[in-house]
Amino acid sequence: MTMEMRIHFPGGKRVTSLYKGFTVETDQPGSEGGDDSAPEPYDLFLSSIGTCAGVYIVYFCESRDISTEGISMTLGFDRNEKTHLMEKIAIQIHLPPEFPDKYRKAVTRAAEMCTVKRNLINPPEIHITATGKD
Repeated sequence: MTMEMRIHFPGGKRVTSLYKGFTVETDQPGSEGGDDSAPEPYDLFLSSIGTCAGVYIVYFCESRDISTEGISMTLGFDRNEKTHLMEKIAIQIHLPPEFPDKYRKAVTRAAEMCTVKRNLINPPEIHITATGKD
């Protein structure tokens, strides 16, 4: 099944995507000529990893009738200054004291099922073409 997302250029360094009725805005920082009015695209990439892992935690807890209250996560990363690419991303799940001990390893495994993470491990082919007048 082929799905489609529309990308628009509303001005300046801003780029937006339209998908499933949602508009996601991005911009560049002022130091790079943007207005700093929205996250940079790479910030959204990192956020998608964390929020994807988070939703798997929500599913895990819901299926076991465990409250997600008091659960949080931190996503840390090491970036190569020369290539500007991430070399390491570390997610830490912070569980409240009342979280059942027997599920501590299992909730970590649930977070590891994140589809975004799995797409990084098995990346899709990306083809870029240009259409229009020659």
